[in-house]
Amino acid sequence: MSPFPPAPGGLPAQTALMTGRAVFTEAYAVIPRGCMSDIVTSCLPHWEGTRAWVLARPLSGFAETFAHYLMEVAAHGGSRQPEPDPAAEGVIFVTEGVVWAGLGAGEEELGPGGYAYLPPGEPWHLRNGGTGTARFHWIRKRYEPVEGIAPPTAFTTSEDEVTPVPMPGTDGRWATTRFVDPADIAHDMHVNIVTFRPGGLIPFEETHVMEHGLYVLEGKAVYRLNRDWVEVEAGDFMWLRAFCPQACYAGGPGRFRYLLYKDVNRHARLRGVGAFGR
Repeated sequence: MSPFPPAPGGLPAQTALMTGRAVFTEAYAVIPRGCMSDIVTSCLPHWEGTRAWVLARPLSGFAETFAHYLMEVAAHGGSRQPEPDPAAEGVIFVTEGVVWAGLGAGEEELGPGGYAYLPPGEPWHLRNGGTGTARFHWIRKRYEPVEGIAPPTAFTTSEDEVTPVPMPGTDGRWATTRFVDPADIAHDMHVNIVTFRPGGLIPFEETHVMEHGLYVLEGKAVYRLNRDWVEVEAGDFMWLRAFCPQACYAGGPGRFRYLLYKDVNRHARLRGVGAFGR
């Protein structure tokens, strides 16, 4: 059995009930996997044989730092000009098929669980050279440079190459696969995998400055989002505004895992986009 959700797409039957779990509030949004139908996909410039589910994008007054795409690339599809913003950095996490990512002079093969960090201002390309469909997450953020600190360099790895770090005091029930050293101040975003064993939990309501995008990779749980308890399962996406209270209880029969985005290691903006002053 694959550790990742089944492919999105399709369209519910005309006999299906309309009522679902999708919600957009002042503090969070939940986009269930059933919402990721064929009719909500987007085409992107300079991408061939590709469609995307845009799960998050900067919105004034909500989450403002990142965009999260779920990409589907047919055989021989891809892009030689994937990123339109030279100030943007990105992360790719593959969940199905195989892609070849061009970083610098060579190409890196990435299969399920493969991870690539894409620095700002450095050209890259991506292609599906296989015979089947490839699917991956593409998370984009405008890099925030800091005087005297060089931006990170490109790298690739995979989930299998990174040892999860247990949260202290949890007996391994709650662990994080960290693809970037949290002490590396050059990085201004982290994209990690969080794993809970059955019965694992976040035992308090986290409230913090980081924005979050959480795509459920496996299992099911109940998540506390602001004032509500929400059921989520593999293939669902949660989008959390800064300071939204959050907690979790993994009550399913198997492990519960999600891909997590958060912005880190920078001062709060006091003016400009994302700040009160202008």
